[in-house]
Amino acid sequence: MTRELRLRQFEEILQTRIGIIDGAMGTSIQQLKLSETEFRAQLFADWPTAVQGNNDLLNLTRPQEIAHIHKGFLRAGADLIETNTFNATSISQADYGLQRMAAKIAKAGARIARQAADDWHKQHPMRPAMVAGAMGPLSKTLSLSPKVEDPGFREVNFEQVREAYFEQACAMLEFVDFLIIETVFDTLNAKAAIVAAQDAMEQVGFEIPLIISGTITDSSGRTLSGQTTEAFWISIAHAKPWAVGLNCALGAEEMRPHIADMARIADCKIIAFPNAGLPNAFGEYDETPETTSKHLSEWAKDGLVNLVGGCCGTNEQHIAAIARSVDGIPPRKIATQPTALRLSGLEPFRLED
Repeated sequence: MTRELRLRQFEEILQTRIGIIDGAMGTSIQQLKLSETEFRAQLFADWPTAVQGNNDLLNLTRPQEIAHIHKGFLRAGADLIETNTFNATSISQADYGLQRMAAKIAKAGARIARQAADDWHKQHPMRPAMVAGAMGPLSKTLSLSPKVEDPGFREVNFEQVREAYFEQACAMLEFVDFLIIETVFDTLNAKAAIVAAQDAMEQVGFEIPLIISGTITDSSGRTLSGQTTEAFWISIAHAKPWAVGLNCALGAEEMRPHIADMARIADCKIIAFPNAGLPNAFGEYDETPETTSKHLSEWAKDGLVNLVGGCCGTNEQHIAAIARSVDGIPPRKIATQPTALRLSGLEPFRLED
């Protein structure tokens, strides 16, 4: 099936029901309890730096395990799976000395997800199996200084960030149906990713839809770089994303008011994948699938979402429970906004006729 046909069928499905995205790749990998040796495999047996915890590297060293995780989420009810490429950029891979392998890691991750989705669809032709190329927030930020004593200092500039994302996007475009710029805590990083995605699509000669998902870091209701939900939306609305939303940082209970705010103002689909509650004292997530799915069911009944799933701490059981909980509930009707001048810094500004 061609990408165009997949997208057309998925759009038709989302006219009548809420779409399901997958759960946490990181959580799923942690459950494998892989050792340093297992992360390395034979391919990186002699690599000079430690690589345990570099989940994206598993696209090269343990692809079968990554494919198994994707298939598990599809079995649980996911319509859309994300590639295991959250940190598959030269900037983030530099933490392991693997910056030159970033494009290869990204391409492998996209290929694994595509194959898993295609295999699933062959066995279940009435079920969509879409793939989103995940572009995470990077280990460096354009808006904030890592030095308290030097607020003007930056470790990277806009062009370096754009180039890192461009390389990643180019590596994935052959295999994915969407690009998802996710877990955005710095809107300037996201803007670089948007430019990179657009440049990559221009280079390959075709376009695919863009999904953008921010993250509200705490009860302040703002991203780490200080923007409110509405200000964030205004900042990235020019990219005309296929869907926009929030993920990570908060559990569903804490995320709801911010998703409601996004649903009120965005003139595209709303996507939401919260954590399984807030982490406990050990950094683990205790919220059960029943609790998470109950919250998301309430969001759906109130007309707030078009696609839902899970982030940190969510597994196949969470996704299966979420899929059951929103079954039969119609999707959010996309908001139509009046023509207005909309600007944003940390706060939004709107001037209507």
